[in-house]
Amino acid sequence: MGKLFDVSLVFTSIPELLEKLPITLELALLSMLLGLILGLVMAIIKMRKIKGLTQFTNLVISLLRGTPVIVQLYVAFFGIPMIFKAINQKFGTNLAVADIPGIVYAMVALGLNQAGFMAEIIRSALQSVDNGQIEAAHALGMTYPQALRRIILPEAIEVALPTLGNSLISIIKGTSLAFTCAVVEITAQGQIIAGKTYRYFEVYISLAIIYWVITLIIEQGIRIIENKIRIPDQVELVNVDGEDSTK
Repeated sequence: MGKLFDVSLVFTSIPELLEKLPITLELALLSMLLGLILGLVMAIIKMRKIKGLTQFTNLVISLLRGTPVIVQLYVAFFGIPMIFKAINQKFGTNLAVADIPGIVYAMVALGLNQAGFMAEIIRSALQSVDNGQIEAAHALGMTYPQALRRIILPEAIEVALPTLGNSLISIIKGTSLAFTCAVVEITAQGQIIAGKTYRYFEVYISLAIIYWVITLIIEQGIRIIENKIRIPDQVELVNVDGEDSTK
């Protein structure tokens, strides 16, 4: 009778699982970037109260936040090819649906899912910036995009960074569902390995260790960035005699 639990297999599976780590990280970072861009656009639409678009944006955010990510992955995987086929039938085009890799479907679904949450995170961060600074920027002749780039975003990033870090961790864990789009990332690789060895428990322990270590690295990285970009509450002023004027 074999061992009930093989500790050695936990560690010997890790190198084989790490072969697919680049795919996991690529999918997570691309989805995060897409979510940030779309989230910023939707946040600005809500803040500016653009007629017609605000109601549509609220509906999209509600839909993205109110449905499971695995359902969104299936909708993207089966829905995008249907859209391409409908375009081909209507306009007589020859869009190659079969040539689209599964990672594209997963990226779109995960990016859209994150955009629904990013929109609220970014909106609250943007609204935390003092209106007096924005008015001063307009008084200096800056347009809203210029004020957004030079004043609002730099301050909002400090406020939003911890939550954005949590979102990145969430999206990395969300990539474990990308197998629904035929993407072989580390979780799918684990299922393949476990299917060969029939040691599912050991392989999933290996996966848990990998995800845990990635999370620890991201948390530490976010902490370092926070310390780098933190705006000090009080700036020490030194007078001409070299004495600290804040005393």
